Amino acid sequence: MDRPIEKKKWTAARILLIGGIVLLLVFLVWLLFLRDNRSKLYVDSNQLSIATVEKGKFQEFIPVDGVVFPRNTIYIDAVQGGIVEEVYVEDGALLKKGDPILKLTNANMELSYMDQETRMYDAINNLSNSRISLEQLRYTRQKEIIQLQYEIDKIKTDFARKEQFYKDKLISLKEFEDAKRDFDFSLKQLQITLNLRKLDSISGVAQGAQISSSMERMRNNLSLLKRNMDNMTIKSPADGKLSSFIVDIGQTKSAGEHLGQIDLMDGFKLRAGIDERYISRVFTGQKAEFDLGGKVYTLQISKIYTDVVNSSFQVDLTFEGAEPEGIKRGQTMQLRLQFSGANDALFIKRGGFFQETGGNWIFVLDPSGSYATKRSIRIGRQNTSHYEVLEGLQPGEQVIVSSYDTFGDKEKLIISK
Repeated sequence: MDRPIEKKKWTAARILLIGGIVLLLVFLVWLLFLRDNRSKLYVDSNQLSIATVEKGKFQEFIPVDGVVFPRNTIYIDAVQGGIVEEVYVEDGALLKKGDPILKLTNANMELSYMDQETRMYDAINNLSNSRISLEQLRYTRQKEIIQLQYEIDKIKTDFARKEQFYKDKLISLKEFEDAKRDFDFSLKQLQITLNLRKLDSISGVAQGAQISSSMERMRNNLSLLKRNMDNMTIKSPADGKLSSFIVDIGQTKSAGEHLGQIDLMDGFKLRAGIDERYISRVFTGQKAEFDLGGKVYTLQISKIYTDVVNSSFQVDLTFEGAEPEGIKRGQTMQLRLQFSGANDALFIKRGGFFQETGGNWIFVLDPSGSYATKRSIRIGRQNTSHYEVLEGLQPGEQVIVSSYDTFGDKEKLIISK
């Protein structure tokens, strides 16, 4: 008797078919969703500069070149123009206040000086004669008064005698009246003379004050003329070192022309040029430092020159504490101008990547070191050696800081060793 044969559901062919379908689905899922679709580039590790993200003290500063200048300088200019007749010292000489430096000669000025001096002395003599005339007038008025008083005394005595004679009827009325008339006339003359003396006295005081003032002005003018002539000999205005002095005998110097300067021996300062982009971040009292002979010297900005020339402006910096020994005028020092104090931060080494990314992203190495992927970051402050990292990185991670010029728009770098 035949027995019916039951058909198998899971035949080998069916299992292979289902397995193939599953594998195809898995492949499609991987292809569409799980596969790394980022564009890749194979690079040689020897062509990369790799740096580690560090955590520590970070300080923002920029390098600037500072030139050594004397802390205080007095400029020497020609007060009067002329021809250099004598040069007494050379550039670099140490001078005391009042030491002669050079002598100028000016024939026209000398002739003018003599002419003005003569005219002023004549004016002073005329004023002196006017003062003497006032004194003579005062004595003349005094003499007139004394003379009138003397005559009045005689007339008064004669009038008193004739008045008595008239009372005694020894003289006529006419003689008495003549005597009285003479006496009254003399009194009126005395009163007029006294009034004139009073008027002369008031006028004399005003004229005397005016004459004295005029004579004082004349003497001051003479002193000024003499100083102008003395200025033809240029002298040191203070103790110090003569510099920027290049003058030869026979040269013509104009009034106001710069001749040199006296560098006072009371210390040095540095003058630095700073890019105009930082003008809003620079202020007096701001710190800077430089290294010399194994020591760090600190300075602070004491003066800011806000005029921008060739895209930069200048500042003066003075030392805090001791100055380095042996520095000389004109010497150049590389300073670190500080924009912030040292504080804790994450930072990475400076590199060419910044030109391509603007600090917005960077390639971060996988811990295996076999590849690196692009990651967004945010850069904050910077100095000559490091960038501060505000977001996107962790301490100890490694990043590629060399130039990204050859990477194009690749998002993943496969690193071969």
